[in-house]
Amino acid sequence: MAVPGIIPITHEPGHRTSTIGRFRDGQFLASVIYALPRGFVWGDGWEEHQKLFVALHTFDHDGHHQESDIWCAGTRAEQLKRPYDEHSVAARADARLTAVLDGLAEREYGDIAIRPFRLTFDGVRFGLVTECHAEDEAGEDDWAELYPDRLGFSAPWNGEYHT
Repeated sequence: MAVPGIIPITHEPGHRTSTIGRFRDGQFLASVIYALPRGFVWGDGWEEHQKLFVALHTFDHDGHHQESDIWCAGTRAEQLKRPYDEHSVAARADARLTAVLDGLAEREYGDIAIRPFRLTFDGVRFGLVTECHAEDEAGEDDWAELYPDRLGFSAPWNGEYHT
C-alpha cells in the first residue's frame, strides 16, 4: 500500500513517541536520540562519533514541516566518562528538551499527522522519509521511517510504529 500524503503518528506516553503533539502554531515532534553520521564505519573509537541530539521539529496545522531545532549535547564517550554527573551529556540533553518544549505556546501532547520531510544536520539524517520495503515489481514507497529514531510506519497507517 502506498504511503499516504499525511502520516499519522500515535502519542504513546512513556514510550518513543511521548514528546509529540500540538501547540498554538501547529504540531511538534521532539526526541533525544544518539546517532552516527551517515556512512559511518564501525570500529575502535565509535563512542567519539556517536552524538546525543535533541531535535524539535515543528509543522503547521496541515502537517507541512516548518523548521527544526537540532542541538548536540555531546558524544557517547563524554557520557561514559561522566554518566551520573549533573552536567553529563544526558543531563544536558534532558534540560534542553525541557527548554524547547516549554517554549511551545499552548503545548498539548497527543497524536499528530505530518508530511514526509528530510534534512541533514552534522552528517546525520533527520526526518520522516518514505522508502520502499516491499519486494514487489512496482517499487512503490510503502514505508515511512523516522530518522534517526528508526521508527517505521506502514499500512494500515494507523499511527503505530515498528522498531
